[in-house]
Amino acid sequence: QVQLVESGGGLVQPGGSLRLSCAASGSIFSINAMGWYRQAPGKQRELVATITSGGRTNYADSVKGRFTISRDNAKNTVYLQMSSLKPEDTAVYYCKVETIVVVTTTLTPYDYWGQGTQVTVSS
Repeated sequence: QVQLVESGGGLVQPGGSLRLSCAASGSIFSINAMGWYRQAPGKQRELVATITSGGRTNYADSVKGRFTISRDNAKNTVYLQMSSLKPEDTAVYYCKVETIVVVTTTLTPYDYWGQGTQVTVSS
């Protein structure tokens, strides 16, 4: 079993900053890409940022220059530093971890999602 624990959400004023964390633990053989997604009320879940095992990053146009994704491979943890937050950034943020796990004796890819953390940007 693999568990993801997210933390760092909350209420912040426009222009403020928050840092989200997502730690993966359990029976993980390896981790490939890690990422953050968000879902606002009445909208579909959308990609925010991803980072490969080699450190290559990808961002949604709406967050480029304001958000930074990073990871600590030794801790199986991905971070999202959010700055210059806007009301339209308000959403539930989910981390996603693309893992390789051992099922019986077979290496199997499997994606895990965090439980979600609320980010509210409001004055």
